[in-house]
Amino acid sequence: MPAASSATPEQIKDANVRYHDLAATEYDAKWGIDLGPVGQAQVLGKLRKAVGELPADGFGDALEIGAGTGYFTLNMLEAGVVRTATATDIAEGMLNVLAASARERGDDVRTVRAEAESLPFGDETFDLVFGHAVLHHIPDLRRAFGEFSRVLRPGGVVAFCGEPSRYGDRIAAVPKQVGQALAPIWRRALGASERNGGEHMHDGGGGDHGLEWDVDVHSFDPAELRELVAEASLEEPRIRGEELAANVFGWVCRSLESTAEPEDVPTAWRNFAFRSYLALQRVDALLLEPRLPPDLFYNLVLSARKPGVT
Repeated sequence: MPAASSATPEQIKDANVRYHDLAATEYDAKWGIDLGPVGQAQVLGKLRKAVGELPADGFGDALEIGAGTGYFTLNMLEAGVVRTATATDIAEGMLNVLAASARERGDDVRTVRAEAESLPFGDETFDLVFGHAVLHHIPDLRRAFGEFSRVLRPGGVVAFCGEPSRYGDRIAAVPKQVGQALAPIWRRALGASERNGGEHMHDGGGGDHGLEWDVDVHSFDPAELRELVAEASLEEPRIRGEELAANVFGWVCRSLESTAEPEDVPTAWRNFAFRSYLALQRVDALLLEPRLPPDLFYNLVLSARKPGVT
């Protein structure tokens, strides 16, 4: 459910800050974020879909837009894909969690609170500008893409993953409804009590007090993304679709879990749901993604390059 069409950019940004600050401490658990071998494999798989072959010596200076708790930045550092990492977000709470995780892991990450439409960095500063599930939160995408291009060095790459397709966003409504319908039976089978506040998804399992449904601004089709790339004077757009079966299953599970008290959901169920999701990701990647048009999938990944040579 997107933000109201009457919402101003300032209202959307305020909702994003409040939601992500509230959700920060539980965000990794809510979304099954892994900062180990599984997470690295997922991140590198998404990045390869976006850019194709990764450079043999990786990327130099990298900037993440909307880094959240560090799912992409930290896994990319651990995998040796980037040399230096700067992580931005408009929510201080998310950056605090990211910085704490980086310290625990011994990773050197610079965190900067910043808006995508006005990045506080000099021209031609980075070799890679990237993000995961962030473009659909940004009110002024044309201005943001102009900033991505400005801070890129010649020959540098932009890469964004996990952006909802317009068709996929509509598809997601069906498994959400299925999950809600099955929730009472599922809770009884697992012995889980109903979540305080009733059977709905507006809290989303993350203590966000309904704000999750005010922070999404866009869904995309490939033509719109190509237009944004061209207007920013970026070249060689590459757009792929990812995750169809995996997201149908994932939304059913998330809908079910959102109706139960988190501490009542058994570890065995969470392990089953996560492993099944990973298995369906492989099915998507091997069988569906090579054969179906990108806009049929729930998520889109994209990349483009700034003209010139570094």
